[in-house]
Amino acid sequence: MAQTVSDVMTTNLVTCPTTASIADVARLMRDRDIGDVLVTDHGELRGIVTDRDIVVRCVASGDDLSRASLMSACTNDLTTVTPDTPIDRAAQIMGEGALRRLPVVDDGIPVGIVSIGDLAIERDPNSALGQISAQRPNN
Repeated sequence: MAQTVSDVMTTNLVTCPTTASIADVARLMRDRDIGDVLVTDHGELRGIVTDRDIVVRCVASGDDLSRASLMSACTNDLTTVTPDTPIDRAAQIMGEGALRRLPVVDDGIPVGIVSIGDLAIERDPNSALGQISAQRPNN
C-alpha cells in the first residue's frame, strides 16, 4: 500500500510560463486532455490554473483570451506538499482547504501533482470517486 505522495502523484506534469496567454493554455489543456496546468517562472512553481479558473476568471469576465495574462487566471496562493508527505496528511490538507489538487514540490521545483482522485484510487478504490477517477476521461 502506498505510504507517501510520491507513490501516487502524477509526474507527467504540464507546465506553462507565466508569460503564456490564456488561449494558449486552454489549447494545451484541450490537446493534452487535462484540466490543470502548473504555472512556472524559470522552473519554479508560481501557480496553478484549471479549466474552471479560465472560465470563471476570464471567459465570464469577457477578457481577450489571446491577451489575458496567465497570472490573472491562476491561483498563486498555493498549498503544496513534498514527495515524502504521508498520504494521510495530504488528504487532511486537501480536506481542510477544500482542495482538489496539491502540487508536489522539491525545493520550489514542481515534481508532481496529487489529486483527490489519486487518493481515492489508492485508499478507497470501490468508492464512487475511486471508480470514476480510475476511468479514462470521456470527451
